[in-house]
Amino acid sequence: MAKKVVATLKKEGGVSYARVIRAIKSDKTGAYTFKEEMVPSTLVQDTLKK
Repeated sequence: MAKKVVATLKKEGGVSYARVIRAIKSDKTGAYTFKEEMVPSTLVQDTLKK
């Protein structure tokens, strides 16, 4: 299973954001690529379930 990283960032305009970084393994080459998203802190768990 790929590693998941969550970093909480400062509040901007009343909404707290987090940076979610996921390592995704390619089926073709076996190499890992990283997908980075900025999501509101309240949606972090929903984002990681994808």
